Amino acid sequence: MPKLRLAVIGAGPAGIYASDILLKHERAFDVSIDLFDHLPAPYGLVRYGVAPDHPRIKGIINALRDVLDRGDIRIFGNVRFGVDITLDDLKKHYNAVIFATGAVKDAPLDIPGIDLDGSYGAAEFVSWFDGHPDVPREWPLEAQSLAVIGNGNVALDVARMLAKHPEDLLPTEIPANVYEGLKKSPITDVHVFGRRGPMQVKFTPLELRELGELRDVDMIVHEEDFDYDEASEAALKTNKQVMVIDKVLKQWRARSVGEASRRLHLHFFAKPLEVVGDDSGRVSAFRYERTEPDGEGGVRGTGEIREVPIQALYRAVGYFGSQLDGVPFDAERGVIPNHEGQALNEHNEIVPGVYATGWIKRGPVGLIGHTKSDAMETVSHLVNDQASWWTPESPSEESVVELLDARGIQYTDLDGWHRLDEHEIALGAPQERARIKVVPRDEMVKVSRGE
Repeated sequence: MPKLRLAVIGAGPAGIYASDILLKHERAFDVSIDLFDHLPAPYGLVRYGVAPDHPRIKGIINALRDVLDRGDIRIFGNVRFGVDITLDDLKKHYNAVIFATGAVKDAPLDIPGIDLDGSYGAAEFVSWFDGHPDVPREWPLEAQSLAVIGNGNVALDVARMLAKHPEDLLPTEIPANVYEGLKKSPITDVHVFGRRGPMQVKFTPLELRELGELRDVDMIVHEEDFDYDEASEAALKTNKQVMVIDKVLKQWRARSVGEASRRLHLHFFAKPLEVVGDDSGRVSAFRYERTEPDGEGGVRGTGEIREVPIQALYRAVGYFGSQLDGVPFDAERGVIPNHEGQALNEHNEIVPGVYATGWIKRGPVGLIGHTKSDAMETVSHLVNDQASWWTPESPSEESVVELLDARGIQYTDLDGWHRLDEHEIALGAPQERARIKVVPRDEMVKVSRGE
C-alpha cells in the first residue's frame, strides 16, 4: 500500500485537527505525520493567546492532548520553518505539507501617532501575559489611564487583564514575571473604544459578562450610547447573543459607581482619529470622532471630535498572518492564497504538495468549529491530489531525525512536552495553582529534553 509522508507546520489546534482528520479519513494509503512548531511546546494560541483566567477555553487543550497522546503523530518542537528546516528540505523527505501557522502579528491601525512610545499591539501584550518565550520578560506598565481600541474578545481580554487586580489572577497559570509586573501597575482607568454601537460589537456575551464580575472595578457606560436605531432594535429582537449583551449592559447602567479603586469605561460610536503625543514623543491622549448609526447597520461620522487623556494605548483590531519562506503569500490579507486549502501561486495556479488550514488559510476569524471544517476541506483535497504529491528522495522517518541532529537543532518531542507539562504543574502545586509556566525558551528546551 502506498504511504503519505506528511509534514504539518504549526502545532496549534489547526495543525492538530488536520492531522487527526487525515488519520481518520477514508483513504487508500497509509499515513505518517510529522508536526513541526517553532515553539518548544504545542497548542499554539490556546497556550499563548488565551488569557490565563480563561481555564474553560484552555480545556480545548484536553481534546488536543488526547489526539497527540495516541502516539500516531510525531512532534518536533523548537524547529523554525525557514531557518532550521526549509521547503526544499520538506520536498526531500515528504509527499506534501500543510501550513497551519495561524496569525500572530497585530493587524495595523493606520492613524497618526500609532507608533508613539506607549502605543502597543494587543497581540504583543497577550504574548507577554501568556508567557510566550520570544517576548521580553518585562512589560512597561506605567500608565494610570489607558485606551484599548477594538470591540472584539481580544480587546476585552486586554482590558480585563489590565483592570483586574493581580492577586485575583494568582489561582491561574499566570507566569511569575507577569504577576510581578502587573502588581507594580499604577492603573486606575481602562477605556475601551469601538467604532460602532453596543448592538454591533464583536465580542461574545460571556466575555462581556466577565468584565462586570471584576472585584473592585467599576463598569462605566454612557447613556448617550443607548439610543438605538431601527437596525439595532431589529438585531435586539432577532439575535440571542445581542439580547444577552443588551441585558448585561442594562444591568451595568443601573449600577451605582464611584466606590471602586479602578474603572473600566466602555465607549461606543468612537472612530479612531489620532494618538496624540507629548513633547517627548510619548502617548498623551486619544482623539476620536463621535459616530452615529447610518440606518443600515453601520455608522457615519458626526464631525464631533473628542479627546481622552491617556498614557498608553493598545490596538486590538485583529491579527495578521506572517509570510513563510518560499510559500505564496497575500500581503493584503495576511494569508496563503488558496483554493479550499490548496495553495495558489501568483498566476492563481495550484501549487502541488502545498496546503493551508486555519487562520493562515482564511484569515483570523472564526472559532474552533471553523478550524475543524477548514481542516476537513483541506484534507479532502490532499487525499484526492495523490497524483500531484511530491516524490521525496529520502522519505524514511529516520531521515528527518538525522537531518535535525546533523544541524544541531535542539528539538523537543511528545515525551518532552509531557516532561515540561509535569514540571509546570509541579511548580504550581505548592501554591495550589494550576501550573506556573516556564517562560525562557532555553529552560523550556532543557526541561523537555531532560537535560
